[in-house]
Amino acid sequence: MTTPALSVKNLSKIYSENGINAFSDLSFSVKRGEFVSIIGPSRCGKSTLFDILAGVTDQTSGTIEIHEKIATQRKGKFGYMLQNPLLLPWRTVLQNVILGLDILRVSKSECINKAKSVLKKFGLLEFANLYPDSLSGGMKQRVALIRTVLFQKDFLLLDEPFGALDALTRLNCQMWLQDILKKINPTVLFITHDVREAIFLSDTIYVLSPSPGKIIKKFEIEIPRPRQKKYLTSQNAIKLEQEILSILFKEKNL
Repeated sequence: MTTPALSVKNLSKIYSENGINAFSDLSFSVKRGEFVSIIGPSRCGKSTLFDILAGVTDQTSGTIEIHEKIATQRKGKFGYMLQNPLLLPWRTVLQNVILGLDILRVSKSECINKAKSVLKKFGLLEFANLYPDSLSGGMKQRVALIRTVLFQKDFLLLDEPFGALDALTRLNCQMWLQDILKKINPTVLFITHDVREAIFLSDTIYVLSPSPGKIIKKFEIEIPRPRQKKYLTSQNAIKLEQEILSILFKEKNL
């Protein structure tokens, strides 16, 4: 039996200042290299879960294990990317990409060499000296994702990274993301409100209830990754999308 890379056990979060219960008794495990999507209504605790995993805030109860060892100190163990790319406008693409390595106090020369290597691998080296205000929305997201990968590539937390993009740009970014994952094979947790996006990218999908969020359904997708665009219009994908949407609408609107 494959040992999980990440295990969340009976995790709960109650905000002490207002008593709001973000989620309750969450338990799931993630295999190494697995892509797991989390879908649920707004304010069901999805982003709070990511904040806890990344060590930004603490859980009220429950444990988090990394490779079967309880991980109380998690800062720096997860690359974390939000919907907003948060690129610094006064720094070039190259300078933005090495920001995480700067925080880790990697030497300047090593930072630049690593960044250039990754930018070249993923077709972005020609943009290295541009500033964010000259980039498209999709390009900004790609730069932010590269920065996240450089900071920590074993575990990636991606919180609606393509949510603000138009449909065509979003699909192109999804295809590009698949290419990245094929080359570096990280373990990924992904938040999205787009059911079709989750189906296209994921090995496993967890559907959460309204607050306090609880896992109400797990879906496993047995089509190998990376997937082609035509999978989105297959009967299996359409049927799965309808099933997930019906569950979500029974609970509450997204």
